[in-house]
Amino acid sequence: MKTRIEHDLLGNKEVPMDAYYGVQTLRAIENFAGISGYTIGMFPNYVKALAMVKWAAAKANFELGLIPADITNAITAACEEIIDGKLADQFPVDMVQGGAGTSTNMNINEVVANRALELLGHQKGEYQYCHPNNHVNLSQSTNDAYPTSFHLAIILTNKEVVAEIKLLVDSFRRKAKEFEHVLKMGRTQLQDAVPMTLGQEFEAYAVTLEENIERLNEAAKLFLVENMGATAIGTGINSEPEYAEICARELRIISGEEFVLAPNLIAATPDTGACVSYSSELKRFCVQLSKVCNDLRLLSSGPRCGLNEINLPPMQPGSSIMPGKVNPVIPEVVNQVCFRVIGNDTTVMMAAEAGQLELNVMEPVIVYALFNSMQMLTKVMDRLRILCIDGITANADRCKDMVMNSIGIVTALNPTLGYENSSRIAKRALTENRSVYDLVLEEKLLTKEELDNLLRPELMIAPKKFYKKK
Repeated sequence: MKTRIEHDLLGNKEVPMDAYYGVQTLRAIENFAGISGYTIGMFPNYVKALAMVKWAAAKANFELGLIPADITNAITAACEEIIDGKLADQFPVDMVQGGAGTSTNMNINEVVANRALELLGHQKGEYQYCHPNNHVNLSQSTNDAYPTSFHLAIILTNKEVVAEIKLLVDSFRRKAKEFEHVLKMGRTQLQDAVPMTLGQEFEAYAVTLEENIERLNEAAKLFLVENMGATAIGTGINSEPEYAEICARELRIISGEEFVLAPNLIAATPDTGACVSYSSELKRFCVQLSKVCNDLRLLSSGPRCGLNEINLPPMQPGSSIMPGKVNPVIPEVVNQVCFRVIGNDTTVMMAAEAGQLELNVMEPVIVYALFNSMQMLTKVMDRLRILCIDGITANADRCKDMVMNSIGIVTALNPTLGYENSSRIAKRALTENRSVYDLVLEEKLLTKEELDNLLRPELMIAPKKFYKKK
């Protein structure tokens, strides 16, 4: 393999000739390879955001007269190619790394510089014409370019998460409409409660998940505060006074997002509060999504010896020893992803707390945890919708039979018969293994016409005027 010689603070190193990254990226590969198993390049929005930040910085530096037009144009053209998805394989640094993100920042600096060199008619590594630090990283530090980049990447990725939630909610809502006339028994504490419809149950799932959309979007807005121009610790050393505002303006133009410069750059540089808030909202959503999947597994349990109120689409054989067994594998995998996201939230919380003085060096694991959570959630919601929710069918007769044989329907008679009579009927029904319906008629507490009227499905699933026995 042909190589070129590059050097840094630690000395010379051979870099593959065809690589757009350089010596500092190569050291990062050697130091951190395989730690998480996820590289920067595996998160396209992150790569895109890194390039947008470098583009904005180059435009600001040009406006201030700090770099000439030809180098600026080459840098911005290289950034545009990266944003379009080119050179994605040139970001091999592991997401979890020491150095507070310096390896990530140098990876993008080197790739942009070397592609810019080609566009200028030079060879990779001829940094005297376009340098990763002197030109691409001009007026910046890892400590402002890195957090601004992952802020933008989270905003972009949140759009994908929210889009999947919307699709999933729509799927639940279609099922709610389909099942609106399927009468079933509601349950509390896994015990028979009162009747409802399967449609009401699925509509409740839709509402529960839908409310997270606004919460996630609101939490994502916290990332619109950026600290470009802070440089090392927020004092702005090595940048010009106008740079921060110009860079913020250019970032707004390039990204289309309403970024604002933090009012205090020293406070903003180590601050990871937005990450904590957003991660918490992801956790909240996963707690609710996992509960919904628990319900789907219970409602489909059986088929002969469980609730068997709904049928989940059969996706694969469920046992290596039990013929005919089919497991609820899609809700199960959703549960497991939710557990992972909840664990990632703990990681974010601990890493945010571990910040010291003017920088939080644990940001890489925060970024990895958030992107891992968002990526897994987006993929698994797609699987849940397509392979499970869209194909659910109802066992309407089974649902109705359980309602009619349930002690729980006595609750619908309580306003008319009174609590004492209702309790006595319920106890007799349990001990004598008889139906509430038959016992009410036997004790002549209501006529058949009165009883049938009170037990009409539409009267048992919503508030109604009390009917008092005269």
